[in-house]
Amino acid sequence: MTDLRHTAKRPAHTEIPRPKRGEGQWALGYTEPLNKNEQSKKDDGPLNVQARILNIYSKRGFASIDPADLRGRFRWMGLYTQRAPGFDGGKTAMLEEEELDDEFFMMRVRSDGALLSHDAVRALGTIGVDFARDTADVTDRENIQYHWIRIEDVPAIWERLEAAGLSTLEACGDSPRPFLGSPVAGVAKDEIIDGTAALEEIKRRYIGNPDFANFPRKFKTALTGHPSHDVAPEVNDIAFVGTVHPEHGPGFDLWVGGGLSTNPMLAQKMGVWIPLDEVADAWEGVASIFRDYGYRRLRSRARLKFLVQDWGVEKFREVLENEFLGRKLVSCPSPPSPVGHRDHIGVHEQKDGNLYVGIAPTAGRVSGTMLVQLADLIEQYGVAGARLTPYQKIVLVGVSPDVVDALVEALDGIGLSARPSGWRRNTMACTGIEFCKLAIVDTKNRARDLVAELEKRFPDLDVPITVNVNGCPNACARTQVADIGLKGQLVMSDGEQVEGFQVHLGGATGLNANFGRKLRAHKVTSKGLDDYITNVVNAFLADREDGESFATWVARADEDLLRGERVDVPEVAAV
Repeated sequence: MTDLRHTAKRPAHTEIPRPKRGEGQWALGYTEPLNKNEQSKKDDGPLNVQARILNIYSKRGFASIDPADLRGRFRWMGLYTQRAPGFDGGKTAMLEEEELDDEFFMMRVRSDGALLSHDAVRALGTIGVDFARDTADVTDRENIQYHWIRIEDVPAIWERLEAAGLSTLEACGDSPRPFLGSPVAGVAKDEIIDGTAALEEIKRRYIGNPDFANFPRKFKTALTGHPSHDVAPEVNDIAFVGTVHPEHGPGFDLWVGGGLSTNPMLAQKMGVWIPLDEVADAWEGVASIFRDYGYRRLRSRARLKFLVQDWGVEKFREVLENEFLGRKLVSCPSPPSPVGHRDHIGVHEQKDGNLYVGIAPTAGRVSGTMLVQLADLIEQYGVAGARLTPYQKIVLVGVSPDVVDALVEALDGIGLSARPSGWRRNTMACTGIEFCKLAIVDTKNRARDLVAELEKRFPDLDVPITVNVNGCPNACARTQVADIGLKGQLVMSDGEQVEGFQVHLGGATGLNANFGRKLRAHKVTSKGLDDYITNVVNAFLADREDGESFATWVARADEDLLRGERVDVPEVAAV
């Protein structure tokens, strides 16, 4: 890939901040490869690996794969090697990546907020059944994720996905990662603006486009026209959020520089109004700034959030307008933030008289068989289609009122409830040590067991409490913005290292967006997690004020209550 062809031509009046040392910014002349990832991308454009998968690797098998493709460029095709069995969490940081590689792959399929027909859902299900040992997870980036994929089967999987209008292209890698779109776009009664056309246009122009396939790091996009901000815009690199200009009407504000992992930052709001047909242009401008000015020297500082933090949002807007858009953006106060998040679970009226139905797998885990069963129900009951959500849930769109009761009952029969408990509704989990080479602890199974236990202990909890379970510090399950965020790590118990978690309490998106409170030197074993959360929830129920949320209570609560150590708080088994 030729770096210099992307270098921006900067008007003389635009002053660009220059760091004290070179950070690998192409537009400032630092085009030399600065780490192994940049060298790999310079050696060969990552998108070129698709042809090698089709023509060489799928025919010759796993042993034929070039290591630079296997642990690098494969990600642009949505493929990661999965964790080999037999390595506990203590080996995660001690062994080289190739030592943890299994000869099977995790595969991500992007949905990008699209409405999936029954045929598309069935294709996703049959791939799980036929090629992935019946695995399938709904991720919090609106993907379907498989495991146990063989390289020999990838061409057949791609063929089946293409027939259904789906793709794995750039689902991973230093690329435009899968987009988050509102699950109720175009149908919600209270929607400000339907952004579907904008997401489709961004995808058409830029996914698979070599000019936008080599960013310094991943680039996460979210777009919603719903007032609940149902795509977690605060924690994405770029987000378009529905707003209304007093003269121009509905459009989108632009937020930049959000992201979690080990250096969490909330997106900064630009306070602008962008019409629907100019969203793709604005996306290109921000993506171009990231590509040309993003930090490529250190991977740990390569996300867009670090550039936004250093420049400030005003300078970022100036560069966007002067260098890349060639026009000024219309200023408009950023829209008000909602309280909490909207997951769209349950039965809701659409603006056309039909209904949409939000259903909840537990911690995102479904299966190929379950997706086939869901496709059968979508077809049987004449449902328009399904959308995946940023909270590892599914929303069925276009349900006739005449069939909704029968459909909800049938969904219960396959394990996808529209009437889940609060715990099942509000718990997410990343992939964890079962398949992920970065993970330190089990997450999916632990989260499902936790949900089952909390359902018994608090069957009638009257306030939502979100629980996000993550297997490592990378925050794929948004650890820092949950009421109870659990970051997997090894902890000491009776002189031995065991699976456990660092606890983050009181995180939130929306009106009171903030990162969870961490308690100094406080860790919880995985075995003791059920009792710990029980103690904290009991303390909250006994100590809360009228109408007080869990996150608000955490901000004022005594530390010993948050540690689950107080014994003088009366137990409240149910509310």
